[in-house]
Amino acid sequence: MEVVKEVAKQGSAASDGVAIRADQKSYTYKQLFSSAWRISNLLLGSDLNAIQEAGKHVAHSAPINGARGQGNLGGARIGIVAKPSAEFVAGMLGTWLSGGVAVPLAISYPEAELLHVMTDSDISMILSTEDHQELMQNIAVKTAAQFSLIPHVPSSYSEESGVDHLQSGEIDADRILHNTETANENPALIIYTSGTTGKPKGVVHTHKSICAQVEFMPKFSVRGIWQRWRESYPANETKADDSITVFTGVPTIYSRLIQGYEAMDPELKATSAFAAKQLRLMMCGSSALPLPVMQQWETITGHRLLERYGMTEFVMAISNPLNGERKAGTVGKPFPGVEVRILAEDKSGSDGTGMGELCIKSPSLFKEYWRRPEVTKESFTDDGFFKTGDAVGVDEDGYYIILGRTSADIMKVGGYKLSALEIESVLLEHPTVEECCVLGLPDKDYGEAVSAIIVPEAEAKKRREEESRPAISLEELCSWAQVKLAPYKLPTRLFLWDSLPRNAMGKVNKKELKKKLAAEQDV
Repeated sequence: MEVVKEVAKQGSAASDGVAIRADQKSYTYKQLFSSAWRISNLLLGSDLNAIQEAGKHVAHSAPINGARGQGNLGGARIGIVAKPSAEFVAGMLGTWLSGGVAVPLAISYPEAELLHVMTDSDISMILSTEDHQELMQNIAVKTAAQFSLIPHVPSSYSEESGVDHLQSGEIDADRILHNTETANENPALIIYTSGTTGKPKGVVHTHKSICAQVEFMPKFSVRGIWQRWRESYPANETKADDSITVFTGVPTIYSRLIQGYEAMDPELKATSAFAAKQLRLMMCGSSALPLPVMQQWETITGHRLLERYGMTEFVMAISNPLNGERKAGTVGKPFPGVEVRILAEDKSGSDGTGMGELCIKSPSLFKEYWRRPEVTKESFTDDGFFKTGDAVGVDEDGYYIILGRTSADIMKVGGYKLSALEIESVLLEHPTVEECCVLGLPDKDYGEAVSAIIVPEAEAKKRREEESRPAISLEELCSWAQVKLAPYKLPTRLFLWDSLPRNAMGKVNKKELKKKLAAEQDV
């Protein structure tokens, strides 16, 4: 329950201070905790026996001595469905106040994946906002889980802003939660991986690992992002009181933002670029940032994106510097307190090429994979380093370069180990290429063949269709790329698609794609 205690400490000095700003509304710590207490009482007032029975699958939380007898769920999993909002945060805090484990559910998942997460984590109750009520009630019925709406959190200017649980106007952190040291290691949160190399796995984070590092990742529409920036920084050089100062996104988001920008009229482009330039910092993570995207974004906004490296299992571990050289194509250097090791294929250390699997030891490292003890054991070295599954190299300045997933992005072609991400970065520079995906397909002579899936740029595709020709041929692509890539890195197979299949995080599941294409090609 250390997470709740830390939030309570933050608000205890000024309970009327703003804790959250969302949807142009402000919410105080007092309002947030009042709502969290209501949610906690709602959970504890449900069919407690059923919830506690579900909670027996994990070690029970240490008893919590506090007002109203909070903390009796014994580690039961509570699914939370809400957009980034005060209700989402109140749902998380209310779950932890009750001794439960929060499991955020991504409503962008198809029903099959939602059902997988529900059954895999054995969720006892779903807390949802009204906008997702119908869908989640149906999911609850199919999994025998209980369902409840998350109570509305009144904003600072709402007529409902009075609170019923904190009449004194104070937030007493010790009263809210008196905890033992061992509770730090209890499960607090199960986040499911994006599932790019198989079915999503439940990553168990403890209260301790969450306190070590927390990241909020809101999701918006491309049009809405540009509009929000323009509202923050009008062209008259004023600054809104609730202006956005920091933005983080995955490479796909920046690609979509560029596409949205290019579709604007000249006047809107000018005001949008001006607004974006005013932000203090823009960051990128989740997957490798193609160099053309980085360069184009810097041309439009003046921001050289700060690339960094993290995973669900430890949040963030490596980053380019805030002040200092941000090297394109790298994710920077480890944070203070983070230990890094490169493991070669023979597990002895970095191989002769300087390539190997990245291993991390960090204060924010997760506890385990939910109900997968063998997978958890296999994911760690004997001395406690987590094996990320990402292949890396290190440049002459000690900056780490992500070469891709060892299971999907590292291709073995005729004795060479090739990075699919390196080849993709080059192909994306071609003016006809809007998106691309490179993977190794089975080949009887070379082991694997470098294969490229290309999504052509719309206008180029249209022009070539008028000439009854494909948007680009393999010969044209290789002729252009041969001055940038070694001969053995050039694609030998080409597929032209209208779009790339992506998951909720904007990632392409190459493992599944590779199986599908290999079956279709009968190789």
